[in-house]
Amino acid sequence: MAPAKYQRPPQAPPKFTATESSLIEDTKRLIERSRGVQDGIVRDVTPETATFANVTLPMARDDNKMAIESHIIGFYQAVSTDQKLRDASTEAERLLDDFGIESSMREDVYKLVDAAFKASEALDPESKRLLEKDHKSYIRNGLGVSAGPKRDRFKEIKKRLSEISIGFQKNLNEENGGLWFSPEELDGVPEDVLVSLEKGTGDNEGKLRLTFKYPDLFPTLKYATNPKIRQKLFVDNENKCNQNVPLFQEAVLLRDEAARILGYKNHAEFRIEDKMAKTPKTVDDFLGDLRTRLAPGGVKEIERLLALKKEDIKNKGIKDADEEHYYLWDHRYYDRLLLERDYSLDQQKITEYFPLQTTIRGMLQIFEELFGLVFVEIKGEERDKIAETGKGSDIVWHEDVQLFSVWDDEGEGSGFVGYLYLDLFPREGKYGHAANFNLQPGYIDENGKRRYPATALVCNFSKPTPKKPSLLKHEEVVTLFHELGHGIHDLVSRTIYSRFHGTSTVRDFVEAPSQMLENWCWTPSQLKSLSYHYSYLSPEYEAAYAESSGDTKRPEEAIPDELISNLISTKHINDALFNLRQLHFGIFDMTVHEPESHEDIKQLKLSETYNKLRKEISKLDGPELLNGGSWGWGNGQATFGHLIGGYDAGYYGYLSSQVYSADMFYTVFKANPMNGKEGRRYRHTVLERGGSQEEMQTLEDFLGRKPSTEAFYKELGLSG
Repeated sequence: MAPAKYQRPPQAPPKFTATESSLIEDTKRLIERSRGVQDGIVRDVTPETATFANVTLPMARDDNKMAIESHIIGFYQAVSTDQKLRDASTEAERLLDDFGIESSMREDVYKLVDAAFKASEALDPESKRLLEKDHKSYIRNGLGVSAGPKRDRFKEIKKRLSEISIGFQKNLNEENGGLWFSPEELDGVPEDVLVSLEKGTGDNEGKLRLTFKYPDLFPTLKYATNPKIRQKLFVDNENKCNQNVPLFQEAVLLRDEAARILGYKNHAEFRIEDKMAKTPKTVDDFLGDLRTRLAPGGVKEIERLLALKKEDIKNKGIKDADEEHYYLWDHRYYDRLLLERDYSLDQQKITEYFPLQTTIRGMLQIFEELFGLVFVEIKGEERDKIAETGKGSDIVWHEDVQLFSVWDDEGEGSGFVGYLYLDLFPREGKYGHAANFNLQPGYIDENGKRRYPATALVCNFSKPTPKKPSLLKHEEVVTLFHELGHGIHDLVSRTIYSRFHGTSTVRDFVEAPSQMLENWCWTPSQLKSLSYHYSYLSPEYEAAYAESSGDTKRPEEAIPDELISNLISTKHINDALFNLRQLHFGIFDMTVHEPESHEDIKQLKLSETYNKLRKEISKLDGPELLNGGSWGWGNGQATFGHLIGGYDAGYYGYLSSQVYSADMFYTVFKANPMNGKEGRRYRHTVLERGGSQEEMQTLEDFLGRKPSTEAFYKELGLSG
């Protein structure tokens, strides 16, 4: 049980008791209240009397209150097991988006915001930033365009883009395809994966059903010895959501049209204007330079992997195998084989040292030590005590969900910080990747009282089996640390307005704090402290390990130094190919969002462009070599939620933010990653600020200078 001072949070956690009808009713209530606030401002204020306090502030406070409910209303569609509740959540999000568009295009409100903006009052920095951002937002939402058909068309486009975004993500969440294979066809796939697969009946008697969810997909592409099975799985995965193909096409066309209505050359120019990069040219130059630097390394890596493929085909006597080409479905398999052969990297052995729950505890301890936090898990009766309804089941959305209250440690004042939720295993209809969701932002209310945040990690790790707990591959340890990094950013943020809370920064900075924390997963001392062999968790696991390994001698409790050394030696193996894959995504994103003319984007064949660019950038071969040169074999862009969900003309941020993350790590933490003094300085200087000031200012405050690319290129093994 937690110490007494941590047992009574000053704010109850959110409730997850919505029904189909309550979601819609609550949404309509929020919209009416918000519309009432805006109507009241228009009624009571004139351009002559407009100030920040009587125009912008009332709307900001309404935004604060709305976010407390609206984020959760939209969250159900990502996590609920009830199809009807997910559908109602989707409909509620559509209503909220439509209202958001209506609000953003109210000329009567804009005239007052414009007057308050031009009044140039003396305001605190965050309020000044809020007024500037709001003012710019109205112009970016079409109010710089004269009233009439053009503006009406712009509004129509905004509404349709919202519908597309919601529908696209819903299709991905609801995707439930799969393939039936015989056990022989799945030769090489780890037993842990096979035992978790659905067993066939009737026509599929004796077969196993492989889904496209990560815990099935990635191990099969890594371990299945039959190249035809890997090819079938890879290609079908690229085509798992083809109903999104027309939605993606429509989205890029509408975005381009909308940008041109506003007077921009294209959507990329519109989107990047208020990012750190500022112009598409800066982005194109960065991506082009990185591509030039990485390309020779990619070619060398493929040569080495192709030699391994030839050797493997010969040794296994695989018939009819193409040993002259290195295919997209070869890469995960031979990348893994190379690491095992040349670096003694047994990834299955490494997973044994990272049971999910002990790894999470280890990660939270790192964050406690580094940032001055305390995490208290809330279970059973403790949930009943803090739930407003007295029912602990009301404060989670599924029985698997873990809940923590988060506090400052004594050195930081022992105050309450917020709530952290972990939802870690796949379910039907659940969001299919790994992501952090803000459930409730923090802010200062109208009485000067702090409202505390709640944040959720939604992941899809393999479920425990009777013989083994959920075990994490090292890359999953990195993913978990990354997403927890977003969660910590969300929790420790201290802003006046919810608009700037936590990860509400520009997209080409938002990944940097989490990317920096990934370095802890490559630090020997931290890997040691995170690890704990699963056989020590229970007598049952000990017996199961002895039976499966045939080894009566127990392994070391923590991961051996030799395994750590082998793992770290592989950090940059095939790094060029990994980063060229990221470049493919980034360059495709820019290609579809900066056409020379609207006619050009109409004519652009998106699937062919996606597949061609991948070949040109990564040099990995695809089915085009086997089907007479047709590039239309897959629709990967239709599975690419980022480009519809906010990273449009922004995916480059995953790469450009590594410039900042590498600089921060090398400059401040590399010498001593567990330096608590620097960790707290990072918390207060970077994470706490959220988006409440220019992100470049945040970086300069922390580094004591402007950021440099030197560490980024050094980390990639490229000359700066």
